[in-house]
Amino acid sequence: MESLDIKKVNMLYNPEDTPPLGKGLIMSVQHIFAMFGATILVPLILGMPVSVALFCSGVGTLIYQFATKSKVPVYLGSSFAFIAAMQYAIEQMGGDVSAAQTGVILTGLIYVLVALGVKWIGTGWIDRLLPPVVIGPMIIVIGLGLAGTAVSNADFVEGGDWRNMLVATITFLICAFVNTMGKGFIKVVPFLVGIFGGYIVAILVGIVDFTPVMEAPWLQIPEFYLPFETGGVFDSYHFYFGPEALAILPVAIVTISEHIGDHTVLSEIVGRPFLKDPGLHRTLIGDGVATAVSAFLGGPANTTYGENTGVIGMTKIASIKVLRNAAIFAILLSCLGKFTALITTIPNAVLGGMSILLYGVIASNGLKVLIEERINFNRVRNLIIASAMLVLGLGGAVLDLGFATFSGTALAAITGIVLNLILPDNDED
Repeated sequence: MESLDIKKVNMLYNPEDTPPLGKGLIMSVQHIFAMFGATILVPLILGMPVSVALFCSGVGTLIYQFATKSKVPVYLGSSFAFIAAMQYAIEQMGGDVSAAQTGVILTGLIYVLVALGVKWIGTGWIDRLLPPVVIGPMIIVIGLGLAGTAVSNADFVEGGDWRNMLVATITFLICAFVNTMGKGFIKVVPFLVGIFGGYIVAILVGIVDFTPVMEAPWLQIPEFYLPFETGGVFDSYHFYFGPEALAILPVAIVTISEHIGDHTVLSEIVGRPFLKDPGLHRTLIGDGVATAVSAFLGGPANTTYGENTGVIGMTKIASIKVLRNAAIFAILLSCLGKFTALITTIPNAVLGGMSILLYGVIASNGLKVLIEERINFNRVRNLIIASAMLVLGLGGAVLDLGFATFSGTALAAITGIVLNLILPDNDED
C-alpha cells in the first residue's frame, strides 16, 4: 500500500535533521504550548497533581523515542481515553487511587504484550486492514472529532462571552497570517506567536487570573504518588488487582486502535512508514511503557498527541531533536512552580483559537490522502465505507460491548476495517 511507504513530502526538517540550536529550542517551546492545555486538563479532572502529569509527559516522550530508535516525531501527553474508567475506579475505592493506578500500569503492560505479538506475526496485515479508503476517513475523524473541544474552548457557543470569542478569533488569525505571510523563522513558529498575541489580548480584556502565579513556589518537586511508603516525602498508594483495577484493562482495545490511527496520520504528514519502520511493535512498546511508568509515579496514562502532530503538519518540522528537547523542557518546567502556574493562566480561549487550526490541519490531511491516492467515490463500495466511518465516528455513536466501549476514532476505524473486509470488491470504476 503506497500510503504507508516512504514518499516525497516537502518537510523543512525531517525526523533525522537537526535545526540550528536557537531556532530548534524555540520550536520545542512551541510544542510545549501545544500540548500543555490538554496535558494538565486530565489530572485536573481526576484530581491528580499537574506537576506529575507534566513530568511524566516529558519522561514518557523520552521513553518512546528510545523504544522507537529516535525515528518517530511524537510527543506523549495525558490520555483522555482513561478518564471515565479511572474516575470509576477511584470512586469505587472511596477516593483511593490504588485501583486506578494499578489498572493503568497493567494496561501499559498489555501494550507490550500486543507489541510482541505484532513483532511475531509481522506488519503485512496493516496493508490489508488499512487501505487508503479507510485511512483517509479515519484521519478526518481524528481531526474533526476534536473540533467540539476547540469550539468549546473558544467559547463559540450560544451565550458565549464576547471576550473569549474575541481572544480566540485573534489567536486564530495571528496563527493563520503568520503561517501564510510570515517570513523566515517566524513562519515556522505560528502557534507560539499566536499564543503570545492571544495572551496579550486576553490580559487586555481582563480574562487572565494571575492568582495561581502569586501563590506558587519558585521551585518544587513534582508531587509523586508511589506504590510504597516514603516516610512522608511523597503520598503513596498500593498495588491492587481487584475488579476495579481490571475494569480499566478493556480501554487498551480502544487506545491501541487510536494509536494506530495517530501513527497513520503522522506517517502521511511526514511521508514515512512509521508502522513499518521502526514498526508498530516498537511504537506500541514506547507508548505502553511510558503509560506504565507514568501510572507508577502517580500520573495519568500517556498517549500520542494530535496537537503536536498538527504543529508538525503546519510547520513542516519533524525533527526528533525538537520533540526530545520539548520533553526535557516539560520535565524542567514541572519543577518550576511559578512558570508552570504562569502557563496555566493561559485562557482556554487562546488554546481554542489555536486548536481550531491545529485540528483542522489533521482533518485536512485525511482529505489529502483520499485525493493523492485517487480514491474513486463513484465506486459504491468506497462511498459506503467512507460514509459509515464519518457518520459513526463524528455522530456520537457508541458501541458498548460490556467489557469495552467503542466510540469516535476507535469505532470509525473498526467500522472501516470490517466493511473493507466484507464488502465485495467487484463494482466497476
